[in-house]
Amino acid sequence: MQHLEFSQIAASIAGQWQAQTWLDWFITITALVYIALAARENAWCWLWGMVSCSVWAYADFVRYNLWVDGILQIFYVGMGAWGLYSWKFGKTSEDKLPIRVLRLRGHLLIWTFGVILSLVLGYVFSKYTPTALPYPDSVVTAFSLIATILTVRKILENWLYWILFDAMAVFLFLVRDAFLVALIMVIYTIIAILGYFRWRKQWKEDRLVASFGDSLPSIF
Repeated sequence: MQHLEFSQIAASIAGQWQAQTWLDWFITITALVYIALAARENAWCWLWGMVSCSVWAYADFVRYNLWVDGILQIFYVGMGAWGLYSWKFGKTSEDKLPIRVLRLRGHLLIWTFGVILSLVLGYVFSKYTPTALPYPDSVVTAFSLIATILTVRKILENWLYWILFDAMAVFLFLVRDAFLVALIMVIYTIIAILGYFRWRKQWKEDRLVASFGDSLPSIF
């Protein structure tokens, strides 16, 4: 029975793989480049993200008639421009934006706002769109928006939010038998895990450098 189910899943993935167009692959590859560069704290990740989301928005409007998701992708393009500027220049034209951590109060505010936004989006999606799972979809969408803002501001915990909600997206796509997309989301989750540990290491190194810098004589 398990062997049969695995065979069916493998056949479904193969079928979905063959059904992908060059546009689908372009969006997927550029999105993977974005997240891989973001994990390495490379500011040019945002340019790749803007390209990916721009093409994604085009596909949503022209091919798939998914206007809600298309509008979301346009929002991501704007966030990409903000992210590129923030990461390249930081607070001044000379310093890059440092990695920071969020206090407990900040996380409580995020979860409060995220739950409220999820409920609002869930109601809107269930009433005005044919979305199959409006509230789970809304949770992933709402917290993905928040995680994007945290990424732009170089908040270390952005990766924890991506890990959690990318993993949740995996199960949502599995429920819809979109096995290839679920596999891609697994890759996103793995990269997010690597990104968290890489950023945490860099944050610790930056704190160490700052501590030594504070202890140097004023002549330096």
